[in-house]
Parts: sequence; C-alpha cells; structure tokens
Amino acid sequence: MRDRTLHGSLRPRRRLWIRSAKAIAAALLVVGASGCASGSDAVAQGGSFDFVAPGGQVDIYYDPPESRGTVGVLAGPDLMTDQPLALSDYAGQVVVVNLWGQWCAPCRTETDDLERAFGATRSLGVQFLGINVRDPQRDKAQDFVVDNDVSYPSIYDPPMRSLLALGGKYPTSVVPSTLVLDRQHRVAAVFLRAILTEDIQPVIERVAAEK
Repeated sequence: MRDRTLHGSLRPRRRLWIRSAKAIAAALLVVGASGCASGSDAVAQGGSFDFVAPGGQVDIYYDPPESRGTVGVLAGPDLMTDQPLALSDYAGQVVVVNLWGQWCAPCRTETDDLERAFGATRSLGVQFLGINVRDPQRDKAQDFVVDNDVSYPSIYDPPMRSLLALGGKYPTSVVPSTLVLDRQHRVAAVFLRAILTEDIQPVIERVAAEK
C-alpha cells in the first residue's frame, strides 16, 4: 500500500518535471535560432512577392507593373570585403539579382553573359547583385569572382538565409537563378536557369524604360 502511495505521489511531480524540461528546451531553441541570425550573417525580411510559375515555366514575367510584388529586406556581408551590402543601397535602380555558387557548372557558363548584360545596361540605371550560396569556403568563391572578372558585388550567404526575402515559395534549390527587379524593387522577371545575354538584356532594357 505504501509503495502505491509513494509512486502515486511521484507521478504529478514527474509530469511537472517533463513539462518544465519541454519548456526549457523550447526556450533554448528560440535563443539558438535568434543567435544564428546575428553577427554579419545575411538577413532578410519578407516582402509582398509571391512566386508563381504557371505550368512549370522557367522564364516567368510579372506584368503589368502594378501587379508585381516587392522583395523583402535583403542584406548581408560583401563576399570580397565583408562590408555591409544591401539591396536598399540601390534605391531607384533596376537590380538584377543572381544566385550562384562556384561549385555550380551552369553558373560558370553564364558568368560572361551576365557581365556583358551588365556592361550594356548599367548606364540605364541598372545594378547587378549576386548572392553566393552554399560556398562554405569563402576563398574559393572569391577566386571565382577574380578568375571570371565579375565586376558587380555579391552577398556572401552560404546558408541562403537572405533568400527569405524572396518568399517561402521561391525555389531556392534552383541554382543558378536570376531575378530582374524594377526601380521599386518589385519582381518583373525570374529565370530559373542559366541565361544568355540575348535572353536577359532585352528584359532589363524594357524594365529600365518603364516610368
């Protein structure tokens, strides 16, 4: 009888301990998550852009302009200098955002095409901005930039946290991919593939000409 009473008195305490342990674990998880976003890591805050690819298209255009969604706050350390770099640095400019990695063969093939498009359109108020992803060895990504004469900056973001700015539906598994943002930093076009100059330059020029 005494044993049953003793065990019975322990059950409520055990349940209380389990609940307390779960609460502590949850608190630690929140603290750990917030810690991951600190320091010089890339950061993002969502905008109104809602990715849609009708019929599985890889070249997607969002028109008319008033129907476009904006990307969120997009920022992080510059790949080459480690200085803060943000999409907001280019207010009022058309911005071409390119996701790339030095490990990605199609990224290597499109680099010259991107450079040619940048050189041909920068006088129109156009800026290119790379996002270097899944490259834990920063020096290799830096070597890629130097070896390929890439003249525009890139955010260094191995864990791809900055891509939260593109919304939860954006296919972050597709690398390379390229977005053309209008002067209000709304998404005008998305290319889910390696691109050629002749593919993207007319799109950039059209978006740059919009009032």
